[in-house]
Amino acid sequence: MAKTTILQRWKRFTLEEKIHTLPNGVETSHITLSHPGAVLILPVANDGKLVLLRQYRPSIESWIYEFPAGTLESNEDRLACAKRELAEEAKLAASEWHNLGESLPAPGFCNESQYLFLAKNLSLAEADMDEDEVIEVVHFSVEEVKQMIVTNEIKDSKTIVAFCRAQLMGLIT
Repeated sequence: MAKTTILQRWKRFTLEEKIHTLPNGVETSHITLSHPGAVLILPVANDGKLVLLRQYRPSIESWIYEFPAGTLESNEDRLACAKRELAEEAKLAASEWHNLGESLPAPGFCNESQYLFLAKNLSLAEADMDEDEVIEVVHFSVEEVKQMIVTNEIKDSKTIVAFCRAQLMGLIT
């Protein structure tokens, strides 16, 4: 087992350097952002519109459209995390959940897995938003979201992956 050196810790993330032996036998040093995993929720309102967030993201110093999402707490069940994030970010609860699978957003430098869900039969919920989140809840039709992806108005990869998976699975039309 190769030795892992922790270069930096922040919240639940670590920057780790490790010597790897690649499948071709080459030994190399690789730095990985170690991430506990995350969930994304594609909420479908009772009128069929999709619930997105217009959220300010300091890393890119810009507003983006995305579905509600969040990082897993230590040993947290994925669906429990999805329910918590939907309540915190969109002030919604859902009685119907569909698993859309898993996505790897940046496997070249990060070990994060994103677990994707579709939520239906929505109702209002109360939960406190994180202090560092600036969010507006917005609703768009499936066709509007398609066009927003095509015109690059929606750039968030996890949102695009979940939307495509839900369409391919026949859960949104």
